[in-house]
Amino acid sequence: MSDAASIRDNAAAVRARIAAACARSGRDPAEVTLVAVTKVFPADYVEQAIAAGIADIGENRVQEARDKKPLVRGSARWHLIGHLQSNKAKDAVRLFDVIQTVDSLDLAQKIAHAAEAAGKRQEVLLQVNIGNEEQKSGAERADVPALVKTLRGIDALDLRGLMAIPPVGAAEETRPYFRELRALRDRVGVEQLSMGMSEDFEAAIEEGATIVRVGRAIFGSRG
Repeated sequence: MSDAASIRDNAAAVRARIAAACARSGRDPAEVTLVAVTKVFPADYVEQAIAAGIADIGENRVQEARDKKPLVRGSARWHLIGHLQSNKAKDAVRLFDVIQTVDSLDLAQKIAHAAEAAGKRQEVLLQVNIGNEEQKSGAERADVPALVKTLRGIDALDLRGLMAIPPVGAAEETRPYFRELRALRDRVGVEQLSMGMSEDFEAAIEEGATIVRVGRAIFGSRG
């Protein structure tokens, strides 16, 4: 089977799994955005995903998107889903429709400054360190309400929701973290909830995810 056919079939299978998870939890599949994670995959894979009906593309690194995006002819919304260094804020604003990994006020202000200079209102999510893991980026849970309030007051930012990467584990082990992030989202009154990846996106949907970030289930393994 060609790469294009494989990506098309895998994308259809992932959509079917999203629909089934929504059915189990009484949700409309239209509420869930599928972001295809294309890190380490070349531009032609991105084009094949777009041809298969994927409308949202996720990249982990600004540099990879900088090199890859100009080679992609198809239209999609690009999401930054990896850690953003503050010195790359200008490039991130130029390259991405959504920055999902805002994890501090300092970074938010640098993104806002770059967005103002570009005449853009940048869509962002606030990343939460939901598992309190030292090696992971993200705002502390206790700081989220105050950060949300502050970010809402920055005109150049459009804060849409929360994002998290829970501790590694089986789907049922990550479910409590998904539930906790949803409760936090509801508490601060934002709309979007980006959580769940190839291994656990169905559990994330059942717990309220509105955005899932799926790579291997669409593109397979690489490297």
